[in-house]
Order: sequence, then structure tokens, then C-alpha cells
Amino acid sequence: MIETRARVVSIAPGKVWIEASSQQGCASCQSQARCGVSGLGKFLGRNKPPVALACDLAVQPGDSLVLNLAEADLLRAGLLAYLLPALLSVAGTLAVTLAGLGDAAAAAAMAAGFAAGLGIACVFARAPRFHISRPTDSPTPGDPHD
Repeated sequence: MIETRARVVSIAPGKVWIEASSQQGCASCQSQARCGVSGLGKFLGRNKPPVALACDLAVQPGDSLVLNLAEADLLRAGLLAYLLPALLSVAGTLAVTLAGLGDAAAAAAMAAGFAAGLGIACVFARAPRFHISRPTDSPTPGDPHD
């Protein structure tokens, strides 16, 4: 399982809007002063809108949650979004090149393969299934230690 912490921004019946905690990944690394990826992460991480998730927990804005995602779901998404369009681009280009139809046709076949890969990915894509829980180090509602 891949785990990250998030903060509840707002709530609605059966749904929460969350923001990822800022001290995740590169932001918590001891080498961040010398790392170019850390700077890129800080730049890209600015002003992200909150993400809506289905949630049946009783939470309030400001609460901390733990999101778990199965590695298989992440792998499936990566294969659909990146590998499938790339493979279909190469297959289209290779087929047209072997048929001897020229460079323009190969470029068109590459674009068509890429578009077909993205289309197939959209058809088979599904929202990731997060398991949402409370962090073990935070009090539960109604706890006398609040």
C-alpha cells in the first residue's frame, strides 16, 4: 500500500475535499537543499486545488486523514496512461514504415496510435480506490483527551 497524509479542507454529505500534507516526499528529504527534484516539486505543488473523495468517516475541516492506495491501482493507471499510448505510437509507426508508405504516413500513424492509446486509456480508466482512515496518532471524535 502507498500511504500519504491529507488535511480535510471542506465536507459535504458522503464527500470530503482534501489537500495533501506539505511535508511529503521530497519536502521531507534530508537532501532537499541539493536536489533539483525538490525544487521542481515545490514549484509544481503550489496552488493545487483540493481533491474531492468519497468518505463515510465523520470528519471536520482541519482533520488529518491517511489515504492508502494499492500499488496495483497505481501500476494499472501508469500502464494505461503512459505505456499504452507509447506502444501504439511505435506499433503504428513501425507498421507504416514496413509497408513503405513514407515519413509523412509514419508520422500520421504515430499520431493516430497515440490518440488511440489515449482513447483506450480513457475508456478503461477508473478512479483510484483509496482506503481512508484516521492517523493512529490523532484523537478520535469524542475522545476525552481532545
